[in-house]
Amino acid sequence: MQMSDVLANAVDQDKGADLNLIAPWDGQPTGMVLTIVGPDSDTARRADIALVDELAEMADLDGRVTAEQRAKAKLNALARRVIRWDVKEDGNPVPFDTKAVLKLLAVGWVREQVDAFAGDHRNFAPGAR
Repeated sequence: MQMSDVLANAVDQDKGADLNLIAPWDGQPTGMVLTIVGPDSDTARRADIALVDELAEMADLDGRVTAEQRAKAKLNALARRVIRWDVKEDGNPVPFDTKAVLKLLAVGWVREQVDAFAGDHRNFAPGAR
């Protein structure tokens, strides 16, 4: 591998990779597919910067941020990594927007799968998509 390969992969990670959500109770695909950018992408870098900015804005005069505020900021950063989806409700596409992504990510098992997928470099290896 050469430096150009590493840099090209980081750029390629902005295209995202598909995560097929799996139901935790039976291990079966849910039919919901989220496209998530890789951890080395520019989008992920900007999401990390926005997270730090958000935490700074939340801090009180002594620089403290509550656990609830930290959890909200972390969820927002994770949502910024989801760039599109194929999610349906009663056979109709659910419109993709930040509010809808945050609503889905509020479910623990969904958040766990998205977080694990987004941070796993193997999902974004050259030729993995």
